[in-house]
Amino acid sequence: MQVPEIEKQIGVNLYSTDTDGLGGQLRQEVEDFIVKEITNREEGQEGKYLILELVKRDWDTHHFTRTLAKILKISQKKISVAGTKDKRALTAQKISIFDIDASEIEKVHLKDVQLKVLGRSRKSVELGDLWGNDFIITIRNIARSTEEAGKLLEKTTKEIVAQGGVPNFFGIQRFGSVRPVTHLVGKAIVEGNFEKAAMLYIAEPFPDEPVETKQARQFVKETRNFKEGLRTYPLRLGHERAMMNHLIANPDDFAGAFLVLPKNLYKMFVHGYQSYIYNIIICRRIEKGLPLNQAVEGDIVCFKNEIGLPDPSKTEKVTAETVNAMNRLIKRKRAFITAPLPGYDTEFASGVPGEIEQAVLEELKVPLQGFNIEEIPEMSSKGARREILLQVEPKFEVNEDEFNPGKSKAVLEFMLPKGSYATTVLREYMKVDPLQMS
Repeated sequence: MQVPEIEKQIGVNLYSTDTDGLGGQLRQEVEDFIVKEITNREEGQEGKYLILELVKRDWDTHHFTRTLAKILKISQKKISVAGTKDKRALTAQKISIFDIDASEIEKVHLKDVQLKVLGRSRKSVELGDLWGNDFIITIRNIARSTEEAGKLLEKTTKEIVAQGGVPNFFGIQRFGSVRPVTHLVGKAIVEGNFEKAAMLYIAEPFPDEPVETKQARQFVKETRNFKEGLRTYPLRLGHERAMMNHLIANPDDFAGAFLVLPKNLYKMFVHGYQSYIYNIIICRRIEKGLPLNQAVEGDIVCFKNEIGLPDPSKTEKVTAETVNAMNRLIKRKRAFITAPLPGYDTEFASGVPGEIEQAVLEELKVPLQGFNIEEIPEMSSKGARREILLQVEPKFEVNEDEFNPGKSKAVLEFMLPKGSYATTVLREYMKVDPLQMS
């Protein structure tokens, strides 16, 4: 089955399952997307950090922490989360607030927000505390009978279980859902062309943007008139406007224009380029007939950490002598095959997997030393390895859709480790344009 064009733009050109697409729609109701954080933290009663459970409905994480900081009259930097969660969803997660009394939380009255004090800790809530997330996701508006939908879900699930999961692709969110430009900007940065990178981010129009936004971008792309651009760019494009303001004050300082952005955003560009290359390498491996859950000579595997999740910092190359033993570990979910997120000091596979990796790098003309970015060292990346299989065994049930008469709905439940995307699982079932899943 053909994948949508927008997925090809982010390096994903196949499905790993051969079934027909279920179709349908995500997030018709906020409660159709439920996410609960899995963490290994245990809270006590002492420490500078107040630990709370946050349950929020239809709230962007950054918007929430900014709003909470204003209510409590504290710096937003005092509030920590282990990971951002989907906006149009019902989500549950832990947060920490530095140096505040539990009684202060009584001041917080926000619509669709519940805050429950769990205790105190000497340590803030951080990314390392997050193991993964539990998902309960409803696909609505399925144009099939419940019986047909059930059979199709069962067939797709069987294929997923047989192959040990689904490819661990980076989803469209990594690149920009409406405007997948992140990896293109990163590519230009790695190639040392900050001017091209800045203009791609500020002024490259994309088909699914509003007409006035496309026109504003096209004008700046053709004229380089940033002053006029500020008059026409919507206020919601705050990052692009900030970069243009910098370029008006500092003509030709295109590298410096990126430094006006939040650090987590400007680091995403290089990460996006790495993710694009990684996606292509996984697709090429599947096309070559190499399994994702069975190592061959030359593969690089990583091992599980103390909580049972893949730890890409602990790797080993598979040899002819170790391949059988390694596959026994993979079968027992103690080892995981990896692919590269290329950088200036990446470890690459050998044998057939290595040939695939090198062929992709050569085709894309990736300058590995370009990941060592002198102009903005924080953007640099030595590279890493990432497991290529998302081990998942979804459970599902099918019923009539109470909101769409004559249609069916499917409810899927599954757990994913941190850093992976629920839409990567859902795309194998739905086989629709990813914008229908965002």
